[in-house]
Amino acid sequence: MNPHFLQSAAWQSFQEALGRKVYRQKGIDWEFMAILEPGTRLSPSRLYCPYGPTVSSIKGLKSALKALTKLATSLGVKFVRVEPLGVKFNAKDFRLKKVNYSQPAHTWQIDLNRSSDEIISQMKQNNRNIYRNYRKKGLSYRISNNPNDCKYLIKLLHGVAAHNNITIHSDKYLQTQADVLLPINSAKLHFISLESKVIAAALTYEDEKTCYYAHAGASHEYRKLSASTALLAEIIINAKKDGKLICDLYGITTSQDKNHRWAGFTRFKKSFGGYEVDLSETYDLPINKPAYKLYQAAKFLRHKIVKLKQRIK
Repeated sequence: MNPHFLQSAAWQSFQEALGRKVYRQKGIDWEFMAILEPGTRLSPSRLYCPYGPTVSSIKGLKSALKALTKLATSLGVKFVRVEPLGVKFNAKDFRLKKVNYSQPAHTWQIDLNRSSDEIISQMKQNNRNIYRNYRKKGLSYRISNNPNDCKYLIKLLHGVAAHNNITIHSDKYLQTQADVLLPINSAKLHFISLESKVIAAALTYEDEKTCYYAHAGASHEYRKLSASTALLAEIIINAKKDGKLICDLYGITTSQDKNHRWAGFTRFKKSFGGYEVDLSETYDLPINKPAYKLYQAAKFLRHKIVKLKQRIK
């Protein structure tokens, strides 16, 4: 079995640093790491398995869901949210209810088991030119394992959020990732600077085989310098130099709608060469069915109210 980074011991350490209770179990053909997420005013308590459980057979999936049900019942949570990886399955056979979104169901990966020249040759010509010439524009690239440097990424992400009117993770969430993952070599910070000013930054997750392009931001002011392109190209090539087998660009849409909110960064990621990988849709496994139905009804009502307010505006 090949668990995703979000099922790793490193991710468990990060979740525990956020103050969350984490449970890990394993058996024949299955394993999982589940996070206890307490209830809020809008959502009941639940167990969440990000990109998990990891299984190698349908029997393993059945056993993992049974173990999760037993654990959830003992904790008194109302449902379990899962994203099983490892086998194809019919959700109805396991009483799983598909939900709209949690983690991306598809990702884009680059095979690093080739020479750097071959990897670069698969990038679009514009990307290749940017990678080969960005230093001539006065730009420089560096890697940091210092958690204090996460402030540069956080600042850029706030700029991205303001410019695109989107919501991002809290500063605490991102800084805690850096504080926990960088010292144990499970993450890296990457920067492109113009002279001494950081204009593009990214945080990658790192396991033995894979580099995950997890968080990234760039200055809108310097967008014509294509720092984001230079940065990702460097991340890919440095992952190759580190002996990684895969660079996972972490989430794309398969929608053909040019107005899809992920359309832009999906095109960006695909421009570096690579291939699409199907992960898992997100599913809920109800434990307390009446409470879960009430939660679904309330969520549906909130969605309708939001839509109505948007029409009024």
